Amino acid sequence: MLVGAVLLAGCGASPPRPPEPGALSHYTVKPGDTLYSIAFHYGYDYRQVAAWNDIEPPYEIYPGDRLVIVTPHYNHWLEESDARFTPAPAQPKRKARSEPSRPPRSKPEPAPERTAQKRPERRKKPAATERGDPPDSWHWPTEGRVVQRFNPGKGKKGVDIGGSAGQAVRAAAGGQVVYSGDGLIGYGNLVIIKHDRTFLSAYGHNRKLLVEEGERVKPRQRIAEMGQSGKTESILHFEIRRRGKPVDPLEYLPHKK
Repeated sequence: MLVGAVLLAGCGASPPRPPEPGALSHYTVKPGDTLYSIAFHYGYDYRQVAAWNDIEPPYEIYPGDRLVIVTPHYNHWLEESDARFTPAPAQPKRKARSEPSRPPRSKPEPAPERTAQKRPERRKKPAATERGDPPDSWHWPTEGRVVQRFNPGKGKKGVDIGGSAGQAVRAAAGGQVVYSGDGLIGYGNLVIIKHDRTFLSAYGHNRKLLVEEGERVKPRQRIAEMGQSGKTESILHFEIRRRGKPVDPLEYLPHKK
């Protein structure tokens, strides 16, 4: 039973409660999906989605797979299930009532960037710094002024940077491309880069993508050409995700002179 794996908590004084009716939804994997792109869409860390679905390293998914996704407003259960991948002091593991015992899950490894169609070779991930920042300094992903600021309460999960069609879009930090495609509604041609176990960055509304999934990129490497957001202006939509959650990119990018 898939849900059983989620109900094992790594810490806490009492076992986590089972999900309430309606707490779970499901997602059917489509060709081109990756665990990263699915987690990105729902605003979760890929390790959460893997844990909920008993997906072990190397985190393979296939078209037609039906994945369990926790409904976001069930925060109490999400916080309890987060213990499966969030570092915490070592304590005895507990299991929910009526659930059969399971052998302990092996410690998650860096996930290879696999899609439902192709399986790029696994690559070693650079270690994160002590602060949890990406191993490289952040850089502006393109030239231009910010025309839309971060405002998650109004659905703005990143910033929009104005520019010209075809303008260079560059990696804000070094890392590995974990998604390159147009399968996420509302993002157009999108690139997602994994920088370490904590941070991802995303680059949307591109005219042309210049990198493929599994490819390692250097800081400031050209990864795409700026396109349009469906309006008349050319923009780059840029996001930074910390453990799956959107954060304000302007708090990480260097101040412009």
